[in-house]
Amino acid sequence: MTDKRRVKTAQELAPRNAPVQGRSKMRSKQIIDVTGELLERVGLDDLNTILIAKEVGISVGSLYHYFPNKHAILYAMGSRWLETVEAALDEIDRWPVETLPMETLVERMLALKLKTYQQQKAILTLVQAMFSVPELRELDEQHDELEITRMAAVFKRMGINRHLKERQRLGRLYLEVTHSVMLVVVNQKGERAKRTLADLNMIICNLLKQYSEVGD
Repeated sequence: MTDKRRVKTAQELAPRNAPVQGRSKMRSKQIIDVTGELLERVGLDDLNTILIAKEVGISVGSLYHYFPNKHAILYAMGSRWLETVEAALDEIDRWPVETLPMETLVERMLALKLKTYQQQKAILTLVQAMFSVPELRELDEQHDELEITRMAAVFKRMGINRHLKERQRLGRLYLEVTHSVMLVVVNQKGERAKRTLADLNMIICNLLKQYSEVGD
């Protein structure tokens, strides 16, 4: 996406008025939360501002005071989810990565990642929207770049002493595999979810072990 297109997209999806007062922030959060609940019930295609406003208990005109359209609400929702993803990566940075056994580290990383998916309502629909809706595609790109870059640094701390581009390639592979499986696990329960996570843990550990055992 070009810089001009990024600026245009940001302008189109920016809130009408940035919430600065506590009451306005609460209303903005309520709109985003309600939109997430509606996404789970009606899906992306049937979601509209009339339905959102009715569920929130305000007029469509009042809704437009906060967000110009439904894509702006979804953009705000996606941005908020990316903040939780970044916070999780920040937490990993604070771990003693260099000294943790690989199986323990991977298990903890996957558990933390799953938590970010479970906390976001309608995560599958949101992710699909971020990929398919042009106005939201920037969020998908930001998500990929964030995780690939940060995981490449984590891999180095783990002892994978490969060239940066190779670690970034490994980061993309880690992203694609874990991302797709997490979107499945969030809809599983009990023993089935545990087994899926155990299989994912084994896949990631085996992959990373091959690289940690090979020098530059």
